[in-house]
Amino acid sequence: MYFSYNKLWKLLIDRGWKKKDLQQASGVSSTSIAKLGKDGNVTTEVLLKICRALNCDVGDIMEVKTK
Repeated sequence: MYFSYNKLWKLLIDRGWKKKDLQQASGVSSTSIAKLGKDGNVTTEVLLKICRALNCDVGDIMEVKTK
C-alpha cells in the first residue's frame, strides 16, 4: 500500500495553480513538493500546511492505494 497524491494534482489543475504556486502559498519546501510528485512520504505538518493553503481536508489531496 502507498499514498497517492493524484487528488492534489487534480485540485491544483482545477484551480489553475502550478506546483510553485502551491509551494509559495503553503510555505513547504521544494523538496517536499518533489516527494509528493513521486508519491513519497512527507510529514503530517506538510500535509496540514497544504490543506490550510487550499482550504481543504486531507482526504481531498491524498488517498491510500494498493499496488
